[in-house]
Amino acid sequence: MAKIVETFELFGKEYTLETGELAKQAGGAVLVRQGDTVVLVTATASRKPKDLDFFPLTVDFEERMYAAGKLPGGFIKREGRATEKATLTARMIDRPLRSAFADGFRNEVQIIATVLSADQEHQPDIISIMGASAALMIGGVPFEGPLAGVRIARVNGEFLVNPTFDELDESDLDLTLAGSREAVYMIECGAYEVSEEEMLEALEFGMEAVGEFCDVQEKLIAQCDVVPMDVPLHAIDEGLRERVFSAGADKMRAALHNADKHARMGAVGDVKEEVAATFSAEEMAASGKDVYALLKALEKKTMRAMVLEEGERADGRKLDEVRKVTTTAGYLPRAHGSGLFTRGQTQVLSVLTLGMLSEWQRLDTIDVAEGKRYIHHYNFPPYSVGETGFMRGPKRRDIGHGALAERALVPVLPAEDVFPYTIRIVSEVLESNGSSSMGSVCGSSLALMDAGVPISAPVSGIAMGLIKEGDDVAILTDIQGLEDFLGDMDFKVAGTPKGITALQMDNKAKGLSMEILSKALMQAKEGRAHILGIMMDSIDSPRETMSQYAPRIITIKIPTDKIRDVIGSGGKVIRGIQEETGAHIDIQEDGTIFIAARDLGGEEARKRIELIVREPEIGEKFTGRVVSIQTFGAFIELTPGKDGLLHISRVANGRVGKVEDVLNVGDEVEVEVLDIDDRGKISLDRVNKPDAPEGSAPPAGDRGDKGDRGPRRDDRGGRGGDRKPRRSH
Repeated sequence: MAKIVETFELFGKEYTLETGELAKQAGGAVLVRQGDTVVLVTATASRKPKDLDFFPLTVDFEERMYAAGKLPGGFIKREGRATEKATLTARMIDRPLRSAFADGFRNEVQIIATVLSADQEHQPDIISIMGASAALMIGGVPFEGPLAGVRIARVNGEFLVNPTFDELDESDLDLTLAGSREAVYMIECGAYEVSEEEMLEALEFGMEAVGEFCDVQEKLIAQCDVVPMDVPLHAIDEGLRERVFSAGADKMRAALHNADKHARMGAVGDVKEEVAATFSAEEMAASGKDVYALLKALEKKTMRAMVLEEGERADGRKLDEVRKVTTTAGYLPRAHGSGLFTRGQTQVLSVLTLGMLSEWQRLDTIDVAEGKRYIHHYNFPPYSVGETGFMRGPKRRDIGHGALAERALVPVLPAEDVFPYTIRIVSEVLESNGSSSMGSVCGSSLALMDAGVPISAPVSGIAMGLIKEGDDVAILTDIQGLEDFLGDMDFKVAGTPKGITALQMDNKAKGLSMEILSKALMQAKEGRAHILGIMMDSIDSPRETMSQYAPRIITIKIPTDKIRDVIGSGGKVIRGIQEETGAHIDIQEDGTIFIAARDLGGEEARKRIELIVREPEIGEKFTGRVVSIQTFGAFIELTPGKDGLLHISRVANGRVGKVEDVLNVGDEVEVEVLDIDDRGKISLDRVNKPDAPEGSAPPAGDRGDKGDRGPRRDDRGGRGGDRKPRRSH
């Protein structure tokens, strides 16, 4: 195929879709470009279907450090496993595409988006959805495209499409949505307490933009010689369907009426085995997979009919009813902050740890973000759903749920200058039956307040569901696992009483209207308020004092030209302060110093730093230590790293032959600043001088015979002022 290029401008930004030159052996390959950010997206399908009861789709987002002119960190200097950003982007591409493939399509499909160039201005993630959609259609895969994704920002009340990084920094909204011209398939959003009405306005604007990006793809596809894949789509015999449904309908309805997850699963499993037993061994050998697929379909149809026809859910709740909620703030005795949140059979323990700003997470990525001070991790162990399994680090789902909770809480966190800590929260899912991610948001709000973090408002979250058959629609509040798995929508909403801070939606229903979205948002608002009220019974505001086990951070500001004095040669001064006080000290380039300690060592470290940067004044008195003795006098350390000269004529009353007759290195002596010359050298006088010892007078003709001349002001005297410490280490 010859090279085909489609260049276009939408909403004030230029884009290019290109195919036919690169990766020609892939099923479909599209080079998508915005500015100088370039992503190659390929889509390849296996030639034969897999013997599976699900559609095997894999999406990979490959960050190449060369794209941003960077070398990979670490010793290997090669890209390793996907970063969290790459994992989240792969999920962002996967979620809207997955439900758009033809029913019964079982060929393995792999989509790979490789970032070839990142201009640090335009983001590569959102344009990859458009590239994947175009690549699938060029490859002839049975796919209901085109689909597209857009990112919407709002700056000074104006909506922007696919903003630059700088524009997004100025926005109170980071909304990503993807879908077709007619329906929203996926929503991902972070916001600074945006109202439901404003969010709907942004969604409507975004859907209009999605339609225009779909139109452009069709222009590109029209120029391509697309050969549709000739693949048989798996279809189940209708006679087999009728037999299974007639045998199990009533029994399945009875089995589904159970509020306990595992009891219900056991009863449903018994029904499935009972119906399967009505088939002979020969029938099961020939059609066993279809029988079990139909039994799963029977469970889905029965649950949905219960909701739509009877208004009854499996656990007996009303459509807008939230399960029982209990909360506890300060659950763990030694943690800096903790919160236990239980909703029905979902339970999450969120544990907070405070650290120095220098302990922020550094990111080795092509993104412009260098790191973050708020880190949210989410763990979903197998026992939380009564299963066994390998514990081999976070899965994609774990990373995605942690990122959602993080996004929900960032808008209420205090600024660094108000609360100079790195904050890490780990949400441990102890039990799961629906929306553990929103449970982690609620538990983490409790943990933040328990730790005394001055958040602007508590955040609660809830998951909404949808059952839609034709024009019959039911919106469900606080969905459990069954309703998520067998329903048409998983719509998570988090926010404060003032507005929304995070959204996430995956939709399997074709034709999700703004009317449905609006109703879901308003119903979610009521559910969030209900949950927040219960949370506030445990703790209604951040604690005034932090845990005794949390580090206390003292913030001071010094002139930038004094930073090197505090650090010292090779870091000796700051290391000495840390070793002697037990405090941890972090110095910023602007002269801001953060001192962290769990005891009085922090105050001692502050005093020492203030002494170092302090400028002595004439007439000021110090109790200093003798650090060096010369023939002409003694050098007295006034503050760490700053000495003054006590001339031999001023160490005692009377004439002194040798300084050592009166002072020794290490002696403490009270002195007064007599003079500071234009080079910063300090001359001292001793306070309460003792009398010179007998026999200490210098021989006749020595300099001492010339009388008490005071310290000399030429290059041979006065070696006071700033100098490196003379201590041995």
